[in-house]
Parts: sequence; C-alpha cells; structure tokens
Amino acid sequence: MLTATTRSDGLLAVPGNRWDLVTATPDPAEVSVVIPYFEGQAALDLILAGLTAQTHPRSRLQVVIADDGSAEPPRTGAGAGLDVVVVRQDDRGFRAAAARNLGVRHADGRVLVLLDGDTVPEPGYVAAMSRLPTALPDAVVGGRRRYAALDGWSPGRVLRWFAGGPAPAALEEPEWLLREYRASGDLLDIGPRSYQHLIGAVLACSRELFDDIDGFDDSFVGYGGEDYDFTYRAHTAGAVFAYVPDAVAWHHGPDWSGRNPDPEAQRTQKNREIQELARRIPEPSLRGRGQVYPVPDVVVIADVTGWPFGAAVVALRSLLTAGDVGIWLAGAAAAVGAVADWFAGDPRVHVGAPPTRVTDRARVQLTVTAPVRAADGIADVLRRLTDDGVGRITAGPVTLTATRALRRAARSGVPLGGLFPDLTMTGEEAGLTPVDGEPLLSAVFGGWA
Repeated sequence: MLTATTRSDGLLAVPGNRWDLVTATPDPAEVSVVIPYFEGQAALDLILAGLTAQTHPRSRLQVVIADDGSAEPPRTGAGAGLDVVVVRQDDRGFRAAAARNLGVRHADGRVLVLLDGDTVPEPGYVAAMSRLPTALPDAVVGGRRRYAALDGWSPGRVLRWFAGGPAPAALEEPEWLLREYRASGDLLDIGPRSYQHLIGAVLACSRELFDDIDGFDDSFVGYGGEDYDFTYRAHTAGAVFAYVPDAVAWHHGPDWSGRNPDPEAQRTQKNREIQELARRIPEPSLRGRGQVYPVPDVVVIADVTGWPFGAAVVALRSLLTAGDVGIWLAGAAAAVGAVADWFAGDPRVHVGAPPTRVTDRARVQLTVTAPVRAADGIADVLRRLTDDGVGRITAGPVTLTATRALRRAARSGVPLGGLFPDLTMTGEEAGLTPVDGEPLLSAVFGGWA
C-alpha cells in the first residue's frame, strides 16, 4: 500500500489524491490573498473588513488587489492594519486570469489564497484554506462559496455579523456542486472531471504549484472558463484536490444560474465558454469526439528506428484510432522521413519532440519502440490511467504514463512508483499485438490479411 512520503524539504507528498493522510496542522504559513478587482469599491470594502477579522496571524497575511483597469483605483481604508498591495493592468476587457497572474507576481506568500472581488470571507477562511497547501505543496483546495444579498451592507455590519450579530439571509447554493462534494467525500475520491468541481472564486494552492503550471492562461478574455482551465492543468500536473467546507466565503448575490433567468441565454454563454475550453482541454466531456484539436488527449512518441515501413504504417494508424491521439515521430532520420511522408497532411502526426504546451495538457503519454497494433482493449488501459488513478503501465515495447504522475514525481522528487500504482502487463492484456515483418498494405486495407 502506498503511503505519505516526506520530501527532501521536509514537506509531504501523498499517493494518489490522499489528502486525508495530512493529519497535522502545520504552523501558519506566509499567505497572500489575491483579489481581482474592477470598479466594485463597496464589495471590496466588505472583503477587506472580512480579512481584518481573520484568525490567521495578521503578521503572516498579505492582501494583493489586482485592478483590471478601473477608471478609479481601489481604496483600501476598510483594510486598516492589513499589509495591502494594489497593482493595476490596462482595461482590455474582462481579464480575470491576467489580473490574478498580475496579483501573484506581486505576492510574497508561500501559499496563495484566491478570492473574487464580490466574495466576503468568514474569519476562519484563510486558516482553513491554507492548512493543506502549507503541509502539502501539491494541494489545490476549494472553499465553500455561499450566497447572500449584501446590498447596503457596511464593513462595520460585516464585522458585527462575524462577531455573532445578525447574519444576512442565505440564498440557494448550487445543489449539483454540493452533491458532487458529498459523493466524492469532499473530493477525496476524484474522477476525470473533478477539476470542474473547484472554482476560482474560492481557491488556494502553493506558490510552488502555481508557478509549475504557469498560473492562469492570460489569453482568456470574458467571463468564465479560466478557472476550469487552471484546475485542469493543475490536475495534469499532479495536484491533490480537496474541498474544505469549513472555509466559507459569501458571494454577494445569487449563483451564476440565478443572475440570468433566460435558459437560452445561459446555454449560449456556456457554449461559448466550452468553445474556449475545448481548444485547450482534451478531457472528453468538454470536447466530445469527431474533431481534431492541436492538443490531443494522448501523446504518442514513436521511435520508428528499424521498423519495417508497412509495419510502421499499420501500427501508427491503429494507434490513431485509439481515441484523441497525436503522434510525434522520433528516431533515425531516414525512417522518420519515410513514415512522415506517408502521413503528410494528417494534422495528428508530427516530427520531433512534442512541445511542452501539448505534453502539459495531454492526460496520457505513450512511448513505443516497436510496431504494435492497438486493439479495442487499449481503451480500457487508457481509462485506468485517466479515470482510475494508475500512474504507469508497461507492456512490452509500450509504456503508458499519466501526465499527472510524471509531473508530480518530477516536482516532488519522489519516484513515480511511490505516488501512483506502477503496473506491468503483457501486450495482450494491454490490447496490443506485435506487427511482424513487412505487411502488404493493400492486403491489410482490403481486409484479406
């Protein structure tokens, strides 16, 4: 059985998604709370008031307000006594992703806690959100975002509420999200779509992990999607997901679905969001099937040195039918050139090493050093890597590795087999059969060989 491991720096690495193995409460870390802001002074005043009431030591708390080009800069008087930094970017549309990145660049904390500019934290929010990332740098945690109408509220009224005074009337929370948390044990048991169950408004991670995935994608402009992209890339980088229900922050107003009651308008907005995400995220629930994208779900690196030409064609064509696959050819120049010429015009086949922007987003990396034909059984093997938490499967000349296992092992310095199951099976068990000799392609394609 895999167990928690102590890294060389004294911090923890855990197998799979076992955040429950972090049982101790570490000393409070230096925390930076990063808040994207745009012309919402009244809401910011309430947030700053909430931050002055935090149980986390004020000496270890920094607040960074990242202004997304407001006509007037934000005022910080409601955060008297806090270490508050204000930074600004030009107004070039709704750029929450870029604003968060800007804020982080000016953050000093080893742990980053994200809050939206309309979300007021309860006094225990920072302490609860920062506990896991302090001990476990791989952790990405989500808090509980509750909803209330805070029109007309003042900072003083917020502080009286948090001191035990009258609270606002709570609005409805999204039941689908609460259901996911209950079913997964607060994200202890995660699946391929669990990245969709963490939201950027109440999110925390270590600076180490944030830097490793290069933060948010600055190219997002407009509402929505950038947090799914961030949490997806965190997942493929080996993040440990957790939901922390005790970390409560109150959103001013209803959930997204309650802000626009027109179902058709909601669907249109969501479809545009999915369009942006499908270009970046190969997870099937965002992309479906039947279309080719620059970033595949499975990256195949094929060293075709010494492969008979016909065997290479048969093997690689079969791998392309295994799902959302891209192939990168490696090896002797003559062999690579001949195979590349056969696949000329197919956008899924490339020469050379796959770029980092592809390998960091693909969920599986497959290396193959001899021609094998992929059968139906390979789909089950791929699911073990994408859905079931297996880290690596070796089957003869083929090695299949989950990107999240590769990335976590590299970042933590812990061998992959100490973090995720590392399996060996036969080619037949993996849905792979050798392609022997030089097959006659016309016979293969015609179905009589």
